[in-house]
Amino acid sequence: MTHHEDLHAWTLTPEEAVALQRRLAPRVVRHGKPDAVSCIAGVDIGFEDGGETTRAAVVVLDWPSLAVRESVVHREPTRMPYIPGLLSFREIPAALGAFARLEAHPDLVMVDGQGIAHPRRLGVASHLGLWLDLPTIGVAKKVLCGRHGEVPATRGEWAPLTDRRRTEDPADVEVDAEGRVVIGAMLRSRVNVKPVIVSPGHRLDQATALEWAIACLGKTKLPEPTRLADRLASRKG
Repeated sequence: MTHHEDLHAWTLTPEEAVALQRRLAPRVVRHGKPDAVSCIAGVDIGFEDGGETTRAAVVVLDWPSLAVRESVVHREPTRMPYIPGLLSFREIPAALGAFARLEAHPDLVMVDGQGIAHPRRLGVASHLGLWLDLPTIGVAKKVLCGRHGEVPATRGEWAPLTDRRRTEDPADVEVDAEGRVVIGAMLRSRVNVKPVIVSPGHRLDQATALEWAIACLGKTKLPEPTRLADRLASRKG
């Protein structure tokens, strides 16, 4: 699988990266549903050599069986140090290298990280979605911005994650009764386990992103695509 035309260079200062996020965020499509889905890719990133090497793992699962069709690990030198809010510039170059090596062409991509639930509405799942021009979903473990109410304890229940309106938000953005922007859902993926944050990355609406995340849940906290990618990204050798 090859990715589409390059969006930008990766050699950027943090200030340039923030400015680029603000320019790219309005290009993220926050509505839609994937076409007929036959396979789903899970993506996660790990690091080796004290952070000097980025290890990108992509696992492609058949749908609806969730059987593994293909898996790829790609390593390359890390481009940017860890800077909160700029993880996509640290992680996506290696992820693109992994996708370039795939034989399968996934219809949907589930990323370990944020979608639009990001201060500038361009988390790693949204940024990667723009590069691949594919529907993407962010499944993250920690809240980066916004607030939420209590999440019911039952598996599959959720509560909206909302944030104040930002300049990157489109005029027709979904808002709650207080006028706050809905940027994700706190999903109780397993009883008595902290919820995960599900947010649309690109070419999906919030309801569809949540629907797919729930449909891909197995017996653990993470949906199967990102669980398997996480395991592969963390494995040595």
